[in-house]
Amino acid sequence: MSDGGKNREWGYASYDVDRYDDYSDSNIGYTSYEKNGSVNKYNDNGDGGHSHDHYKDSSNYNSGGDADYSRSESNSSSNPSTGEVQSNGGCYLTSACMKHMQEEFDDNCEELTILRWFRDKFVSEEDIKHYYKTAPIIVDAIDKLDDNKKIYEYIYENIVNACVKAIKNKDYDFAYNRYKSSILALEEQYARKALEERLINALKLKPAKK
Repeated sequence: MSDGGKNREWGYASYDVDRYDDYSDSNIGYTSYEKNGSVNKYNDNGDGGHSHDHYKDSSNYNSGGDADYSRSESNSSSNPSTGEVQSNGGCYLTSACMKHMQEEFDDNCEELTILRWFRDKFVSEEDIKHYYKTAPIIVDAIDKLDDNKKIYEYIYENIVNACVKAIKNKDYDFAYNRYKSSILALEEQYARKALEERLINALKLKPAKK
């Protein structure tokens, strides 16, 4: 699976609760949103391989629908490491929920289900693309900090929980503004340096105009 990232729009790993504290690369689940609009969800079977659920449409997966294809037994493909999954995408909202809930975390928990519904109904395509571009960089930067658990707790309370409460109260303007301002604030605080370095490297690769 290590080469699968080339077709991935974004993705994230979900740690097995028994190995949550040591961030082992084994016993993880991982979800991959593909560029063609489909979703692949894998779960570690504990034997070096994984089960596989495939959804043709991401909206079907996000709404808790049934997979179009499922395989419970392991095949010969080895599981990717957490880093391989996160290097092609990571969601700081999901990471915040994982840190906050820990042993009770569920990829289809109420918070993430509501936020996905809101994203699909109210968030512009431009903002979604921007989020998926910068969120992995933010996650990577936060994860390298010693106090990352406190940061994710702050994100959970002030972004995830605040937006979910607003959405439940149908205060969609507040939820959208909080969502968008959080991206800009976290990007400035944690991802600015990495983004600037990427820009510099991209400019270096551009051929000079004759």
